[in-house]
Amino acid sequence: MSTQRQEVYEQAGVAATCRGFDEYKRMFDLPDQLEGKHILDIAGGASSFTADCSSRGIAAQAVDPRYAYAPEIVLADAREEIETSTEKLRLLAHRFDWSYYGNIDLHRAGRLESFHRFAADFSAADAKDRYTAGALPALPFANDSFDIVLCSHFLFLYADQFDASFHERAVLDMIRVCRPGGQVKIYPLMSLRWEPYPHMDSLLAAISRTGAVPSLALSHLPFIPNSSKMLVINV
Repeated sequence: MSTQRQEVYEQAGVAATCRGFDEYKRMFDLPDQLEGKHILDIAGGASSFTADCSSRGIAAQAVDPRYAYAPEIVLADAREEIETSTEKLRLLAHRFDWSYYGNIDLHRAGRLESFHRFAADFSAADAKDRYTAGALPALPFANDSFDIVLCSHFLFLYADQFDASFHERAVLDMIRVCRPGGQVKIYPLMSLRWEPYPHMDSLLAAISRTGAVPSLALSHLPFIPNSSKMLVINV
C-alpha cells in the first residue's frame, strides 16, 4: 500500500459505528437539559446514544437501514467493525487528535462499551419503539416529528459514495421531519479523505430557500483532522 493511500481512511460501504451519549453531546454541542425534547439519530448504526438517552428519561429514536435485519446480524456486523476500524486507525494514529479519547486502545474500549449498551437495548422486547429501519434521503417519519435531528458520521463523510443531489435531498428531508423551532445538526463536514464538502455553498442556498436558517458552528469533539465545524439548521 502506498503512503498516499495510508494517509486516508479507506472505507467500502457505510460503517456501523458505536458512539455514546457524551460523544454526541460534545460533537453536537447539545444542551444539558434535553428532557421534553424528541430526538432523532439518523444513521445511528450501533451507537448507544438512543439507549443512553432512554436511560436518562430523554425521548430518542434511531433510524438506520441495518435495523431491518435480525439483531444477531446487526450486532455481529457492528462488533466486527470495531476491530476493523481500530486497525485502520492504528495505521493513521498520527493524523488524529487524541485529546478526548486518550489513545487508540482507550478509543476501542469506549467503542466496546457503547456497543454493549446498544446491544442490550436493541435486543430488548420494546426495541422497535426506538429503532426504525429507514434511510436518507426519504425518512419514514411524518412531517414535524422531532425537536432535534442529528446525523453523525454519514452525510459529507461519504461524499465519494453519495453525490450532491443525494446530500441535498437528504438534508431537505431532515428539515421536513424537524418541528418548527427545532434544529438539525450534522457532523462532520469533511469526507473520509479529510477534504471539505465541495458543494456546501449550493447546499446552504437550497436550505435557505426552505425558510430554514443554516449556519456553521463549533463542534467540541476533537478527533478528525481539521474538523471543528458542524452544520446547524434552525427550522
